Amino acid sequence: MRDPLLPLTPKQTEIADAALKIIGERGIVALTTASLAQELGVSSGAPFRHFESRDEILEAATQRVADMVADTYPKTLLPPLERLQALFLARVQTVGQQVGVARFIFSEQFALALPPAAAERMLDLVRGTRAFVLKALEEGIERGEIRKDLPPKALLPIVLGSLQHLVFLNALPSELGKVPKATEVFASLACLLAPERSH
Repeated sequence: MRDPLLPLTPKQTEIADAALKIIGERGIVALTTASLAQELGVSSGAPFRHFESRDEILEAATQRVADMVADTYPKTLLPPLERLQALFLARVQTVGQQVGVARFIFSEQFALALPPAAAERMLDLVRGTRAFVLKALEEGIERGEIRKDLPPKALLPIVLGSLQHLVFLNALPSELGKVPKATEVFASLACLLAPERSH
């Protein structure tokens, strides 16, 4: 059994990324020994020289997603609204451009199909994002940068919902239509979050 705390080897990373590609394009049920071998251009047994089971491959794919998401968090020293904008832009760029990553994060079906440790790790990703956004909202309210007539927990689903929807749109096939730019969506969101100006 592979230690989930150890970094992936280059070959394990390649296999995990191939698994994410298959999941993104065809769904988790399409992730079979044959499809993975075909995606990698190797024999059907080759991936299992690096992993003991399909579950280990899914755990590695989850680790790849977690690492990608972790890289989207901006520095906490940024002012709250700048921090939210940086998260917004980075998350859309990183997660929205990879269908497999987006499906991993947003699909309840995938969460149910994952091994327990991987499913818990995905929940940790959601909790981490919620905590990050909530803290930025609380600090923004304290500093007078964000409206204080609504509690931060009431604003949280508005921010997270906008982010999730935009990431989801970016992960859809391009032929489905033009997707609004992340900068434009965040500008609209910033207007909604802005404190009311006294007349």
